[in-house]
Amino acid sequence: MQEIAACAARLVVEEGLEYGAAKRRAVKTLGLPLRTALPSNEQMEAQVYEYIALFCSETQPQELAALRAHALQWMDRLDVFRPHLGGAVWRGTATRLSDIYLQLFCDDSKSTEIALINMNLSYDVRTVKGFHGEAVDALSLHSFCSELGEDIGVHLLIYDHDDLRGALKPDAQGRSLRGDVKALKKLIERKCEHQAGEREQNE
Repeated sequence: MQEIAACAARLVVEEGLEYGAAKRRAVKTLGLPLRTALPSNEQMEAQVYEYIALFCSETQPQELAALRAHALQWMDRLDVFRPHLGGAVWRGTATRLSDIYLQLFCDDSKSTEIALINMNLSYDVRTVKGFHGEAVDALSLHSFCSELGEDIGVHLLIYDHDDLRGALKPDAQGRSLRGDVKALKKLIERKCEHQAGEREQNE
């Protein structure tokens, strides 16, 4: 299982795959039976952090900062829909290949589409699995990130307003799985303070 996690972590970082897809590809890459037991997301995340520390320590922090800043811009634009950031950009494992996942909590599920149309933005609609395992609509579009100099995938997952309460429950380790604008700003500030402290130590 450790071998699967390590292989999948490389795919997450180098190809921008999500955990589920990376695990399945890793099983195939390693020539293992399709029903092989898969590592947990916690095991995966540990391997992703380790891979980044070993191979991407000079580039990943700047890429993550750019993605978080870009996510914040979108959250400000969609503030009326109570946006919360999740995924690798929130967890801190994102690279320039990672997409931005925003979870919106709306009184009217079609109001987000109307807002995007009013912004003259093109998007695709698909159905994905929500954080409770239920089917939710996802509005996917591309957004140019000037700091990275390329388009970034932005996915807006549409939830009912009442789902917001359950969304704020921490995981088994007490960590927040997503954060609103205020939480993301605090995360960015703490990261900047940490990096400034590291620079002072190295001088």
